[in-house]
Amino acid sequence: MSKSNLKHLETIKENIDKSDALSQEEKSDSFKRIEEWYAEDQAWESLMAELSEISPKVKTVLADLGLI
Repeated sequence: MSKSNLKHLETIKENIDKSDALSQEEKSDSFKRIEEWYAEDQAWESLMAELSEISPKVKTVLADLGLI
């Protein structure tokens, strides 16, 4: 995940936490979904990095697909 996306997630989490319009349950559910999305994103980045290490040819295929 890019640093800018991570910063956006942190800003979102901070603002959700400060919100008086959301219940504790809504806040908790929001944090849970953000954390799940972050974990999935990290797994995707790891997979792309590992596939890229197999061969320069694999890296070229992934780049052609716009995945890296």
